[in-house]
Amino acid sequence: MPDVVFPLDSTKKFVDQEKLGHNRWHPDIPPAVTVKQGDSFRVHCREWFDGAIVNDDSADDILNAPLTTVHVLSGPIAVEGARPGDLLIVDILDVGPIPQEDSGPLAGQGWGYTGIFPTQNGGGFLTEQFPDAYKAIWDFSGQKATSRHVPGVEFTGIVHPGLMGTAPSAELLSIWNTREAALIATDPDRVPPLALPPEPQDAILGGLVGDAFTRAAAEAARTAPPRENGGNQDIKNLTKGSRIFYPVFVDGANLSVGDLHFSQGDGEITFCGAIEMGGFIDLRVDVIPGGMQTYGVSENAIFMPGNTDPQYSEWLAFSGTSVTLDGEQRYLDSHLSYQRACLHAIDYLTKFGYSPEQAYLLLGAAPIEGRLSGVVDIPNACATVYIPTAIFDFPVSPTKAGPHRIDPGIGAPRSSF
Repeated sequence: MPDVVFPLDSTKKFVDQEKLGHNRWHPDIPPAVTVKQGDSFRVHCREWFDGAIVNDDSADDILNAPLTTVHVLSGPIAVEGARPGDLLIVDILDVGPIPQEDSGPLAGQGWGYTGIFPTQNGGGFLTEQFPDAYKAIWDFSGQKATSRHVPGVEFTGIVHPGLMGTAPSAELLSIWNTREAALIATDPDRVPPLALPPEPQDAILGGLVGDAFTRAAAEAARTAPPRENGGNQDIKNLTKGSRIFYPVFVDGANLSVGDLHFSQGDGEITFCGAIEMGGFIDLRVDVIPGGMQTYGVSENAIFMPGNTDPQYSEWLAFSGTSVTLDGEQRYLDSHLSYQRACLHAIDYLTKFGYSPEQAYLLLGAAPIEGRLSGVVDIPNACATVYIPTAIFDFPVSPTKAGPHRIDPGIGAPRSSF
C-alpha cells in the first residue's frame, strides 16, 4: 500500500483532522502536503457533505443538506517542480470505499446514498418534474450495490472520483467570478440559481488564517461546477487505471481530490445522482514541462480512461429530441433532448412497478450510458440513454406477455418544504 499522505480519522469531523483540506478554490490555499514527481501515494477522502447525510429511511437530510459546506476536498497536494504551463500527469492506481470499515455512520463504511435534491436546495436535472427531496441508500457487497429503496436491481459499481483538479491562478479565479456573476445577473432571483457566487459562510481554506483567510473567503470559487482546472466533472469513467493530464496554473500544481462515487450514471442527473461515499484513492503523479503549449491543452483536462468498467453486453436504450413536454420546438437543444430521453426511460420503468422517483434515482446511480447521438439534423438534437439489462432481477425488455410487475417495497423516502 502506498504511504498515506492525507489521512482522515472516521471518528472526527473534517475540520478536526490532522491535515485540513478545503471546500473552495483559491490560489492562496497553501499545500497540505508536498510530493515528488514520480511518487505514488494514498489520499483519504470524506463524503462530500462530511457525514450530514445518514443511513435511514428519511429524506429530511437531503431536503436540508448544507450546500455552503461542500465539497470537502483532500489537498492541496503540491508536486515539486511543477510550474504554470506544465501538464500534471495523474494516474489513478486504485480507488474504493473506506478500507477496513464495513459498517458505521459515514457513507463509505459499507454503504452510500443517492439523493434527488429539491428545487429550493440545489435542484436536479429534472427538477421541474421532481421538485421534492428523495433518497436511496445503497449497501455494498464487494463490487456490487443493492438498495432497500430501489428493489429488484443489483449492479457492479464504477468507482471513481467525482472531483479532482488543480488550483486556479489569481487571474483564472477572477475570470471565473466575473463570468459567473454576469450569468447570475441575468436572472438573480432564479430558483435554483444559475450559478453559485463566492460564499464566506462555512468556507474551509486549509492553512489560511486571519486577514488572509477573510480576503480569500470573499473571492474563493465554489466547487460545484467543473471548470478549466478540472474540478467537479463527475466523469464516471475516471476509474482505476485512468491517466489524467491536468493544466497547471500555479507553482506546485496544488492538486485536490474528493467526492468519491461507488457508481454513477452519465450526467449524475439527480444532482446528488451518484452513489456518494467516502473512501481512498491511490495516485501517482508526474509532470510534462511546458505541456500545455506543447499539446495545446490550455484549459480542461484530457484523460485516458481505465479499463475496469463493469462489463455489460446488453442494453435497453431510450432516445429523446429537443421538443419540450408542451410540444415547443427547440433548436438543437442537446440538454433538452437528454432530459427527454431520461424521462422516457423513467416512464418505461414505472410500467414495471417502480415509482417515478425510484426510476429517477436508479438512472442517477446505475452505470447507464448517456450519448449525444445527433447534433446536426435541424431542428432536433437527439440524445440517448442506455440501461444495462443485466442489472435487473427480472426481464426488462418489451415482450408480448407485458411488463413483469415488481414489488416496489418501502419506496424512496420523500421530504418537502
